[in-house]
Amino acid sequence: MMTPNFTQTAAFIWSVADLLRGDFKQSQYGRVILPFTLLRRLECVLEKDKAAVLQKHAEVGRLELPEEAAEKMLLRVTEAKFFNTSPMDLSRLGEADIKDNLESYIQAFSRDAREIFEYFKFSEFIAQLSDANLLYKVVQKFANTDLSPEKISNYEMGLVFEELIRRFAESSNETAGEHFTPRDIVRLTTSLVFMADDEVLTREGIIRTIYDPTAGTGGFLSSGMEYVHELNPNAVMRAFGQELNPESYAICKADMLIKGQDVSRIKLGNTLSNDQLYADRFDYMLSNPPFGVDWKKVEKDIKEEHTLKGFDGRFGPGLPRVSDGSLLFLLHLISKMRDTKEGGGRIGIILNGSPLFTGGAGSGESEIRRYILEADLLEAIVALPTDMFYNTGIATYVWILSNKKDTERKGKVQLINGVNLCGKMRKSLGSKRHVMGDEDIATITRCFGQFEVVDTVELNKPAEVKSNRGRQSENPKAAEPKTFASKIFNTTDFGYRRITVERPLRLSVQLTNERLAELRFAPKPFTAPMKWAYAEYGQDWTDAEYGDLLAVETEVRAHIKANFKELKEKQIKELLGSKLWREQKRLLEDGLQLQTALSQQMGASAIVAGQCDDFNLFDAQFKKALKSTGIKLDARQKKQLLAAVSWKNPEAERVVKKVHNKMADPLYGLFELNGKVVEFQPDGDLRDNENIPLDPSRSVTETVEEYFKKEVAPHVPDAWIDGSKRDDKDGELGIVGYEIPFNRHFYVYTPPRSLEEIDRELDLVSAEIMALLQEVHS
Repeated sequence: MMTPNFTQTAAFIWSVADLLRGDFKQSQYGRVILPFTLLRRLECVLEKDKAAVLQKHAEVGRLELPEEAAEKMLLRVTEAKFFNTSPMDLSRLGEADIKDNLESYIQAFSRDAREIFEYFKFSEFIAQLSDANLLYKVVQKFANTDLSPEKISNYEMGLVFEELIRRFAESSNETAGEHFTPRDIVRLTTSLVFMADDEVLTREGIIRTIYDPTAGTGGFLSSGMEYVHELNPNAVMRAFGQELNPESYAICKADMLIKGQDVSRIKLGNTLSNDQLYADRFDYMLSNPPFGVDWKKVEKDIKEEHTLKGFDGRFGPGLPRVSDGSLLFLLHLISKMRDTKEGGGRIGIILNGSPLFTGGAGSGESEIRRYILEADLLEAIVALPTDMFYNTGIATYVWILSNKKDTERKGKVQLINGVNLCGKMRKSLGSKRHVMGDEDIATITRCFGQFEVVDTVELNKPAEVKSNRGRQSENPKAAEPKTFASKIFNTTDFGYRRITVERPLRLSVQLTNERLAELRFAPKPFTAPMKWAYAEYGQDWTDAEYGDLLAVETEVRAHIKANFKELKEKQIKELLGSKLWREQKRLLEDGLQLQTALSQQMGASAIVAGQCDDFNLFDAQFKKALKSTGIKLDARQKKQLLAAVSWKNPEAERVVKKVHNKMADPLYGLFELNGKVVEFQPDGDLRDNENIPLDPSRSVTETVEEYFKKEVAPHVPDAWIDGSKRDDKDGELGIVGYEIPFNRHFYVYTPPRSLEEIDRELDLVSAEIMALLQEVHS
């Protein structure tokens, strides 16, 4: 049965599925085959020391020691990192009591091995096999399969188990992406992370650590160990990981156990809220965290760590929005990098497009990107083809980070556009329709390794086969060529300063009765329902009963519920009572009194009679009127009154906010007006932001002012820079932001078709339509 080809060995084991067909779903095959494969391998490994373990177990049993102490004593008599104290094996379970015997046999394993079967929920599947009268047949199949270390080494057995995992993942189809990263993506990412250290890894006696915080079934851990094993079979790779899904955790732990790893370093739990390897730092880290998954469930823990620990914790640079936790995993990995004094660390992480650009200057996402780029940790980003994963077809990217950059890479970031480096699969697996071949992977790794700029080159890839259904265009659009390119940037090329540009508020005023009449009604959300209620019931109100709607509460409530659903119960009660109505009536009366006072004031009568386009003139007269009438308006009342009688008018004069005893500086909002230096009230509706590229060669002030004079002032001469908006970290003008607009850097302009060509096609289509219409009418 045994063959050097591990895929054939895996295929032989997977043939157990022939027995399961009909009684089990296809997606359940792996839940039977994987634990049985593990069980058979474990007993083959233990066979050599079985007698010694049983003898020692008898001695230890008489001492009545705690389980942990007993395990330590038993591990001393076996070369393996686990044991089994049952005298049985798969070939001696019998047929009559096979279910009970098998469960008893599994319970006799040491704790780490036993836990794997528990998380597989193996006992449930044993019961199902027993009910289907298949348990004895399956046990016999595995009992007759030689998986001994003499026939197949740990490394080869690891490959077999990985192949079984792959088959299980593919049979699960849509759910595969929850615990399994496609093998081609794993190979690419692993190569990009490890290749820089190829020379070091070939040295004698080398020991390195590898870590995956979203371990899944252990694909990245296995791939890392496989890569190093091929370079140096004597190198020691210690695998660490943490996984949230119990079943994936069981598979990963089983895989590591088969490879001879210490499985106590594989943990179960949420990496973000409960890092169970908090004290460890690693040489290599690989991860494919879930795309776009929110972290609301662990929001409290993460925010506490960010606030209380700051940069002493994992999330010091900032927190992304709750709807996408991808960047939290990246920060977690960065915190796990081995110190540069101890050799440093390297990271490969797969992310979707969101972390590249989501969030403006000052946001959590931007601050995380800022931290990564200013600390010079990012080496490269590789754009992958779409439709590469089992559960999503979206655009994805591999980020490569390191705190031990080569000299030529310092202060640089390489972007590699590999979106066309793939081929079509013969049969789709869930959303996975594309696969990267060895040559595709080699193209990217060569480009990364040589750290070279590659101008857009056309690939020798077949064109996409288009559907021939429906009407075909006479002049079909030419297929876009499949290209490959690489560019190198300075880290500062992705940074910018966001400055706030203000423009003055310009108001016109008119104190007419019609405008003042609006004061009878409270601001939104009360305005519309109060207007309706006043029109319906308020015409007959006397002063004594003004605003009292309690007598018609039922009718009013019914109308409000049907037409003004935005009103809450508390607001409905306010509207039904007279207090709100009377307050608004007093404000209306105050407005009319001020109108009379203004009409009598010297120089103010024109404000009442017609439209005033100088709010500053009105404001001065308005304050005099308030003083002469003795009317007291609080801030809310004054705001409502002014809103009722004024409106924005681009032809009106600028509204003065404050007079200063300073020199005029129009660039920063200090203007000379009538012999005084004034600051104008900004108009929030006209406020704008400008993103100015970082320029390390010049001062911030010089860069910002030159940009403003060149790009802003010629178009809006009355604008100014808000000098109060400064960056929290460097205190300089503007808020620093970072984004990586990957697609923009690789965009290739394609000129549109000529108008003559479009006109010809339209004429053809029009003629065809007319011909069809004539057929209908004839």
